[in-house]
Amino acid sequence: MNKKQLNFEKSLKRLEEIVSEIENAAPDLDKALVLFAEGAELVKSCSAKLSETKKKIEIITSSGKTKLFKGQNFNENR
Repeated sequence: MNKKQLNFEKSLKRLEEIVSEIENAAPDLDKALVLFAEGAELVKSCSAKLSETKKKIEIITSSGKTKLFKGQNFNENR
């Protein structure tokens, strides 16, 4: 599976699947290593996407186009 083709949400879902498989299926050592390596790449990819998104938000908010919602919990009103 090519991680570059996955969007953030699909990468995160695949990462959850890998964690579940390692925790519940108890794969042999070789399979666990392959899954771990795939998971590590997904973590790097997701982290990079989050950093990129954060930078874009900071640029937008610093230009005065919009304001960042600081400390607001969106679940409080639900």
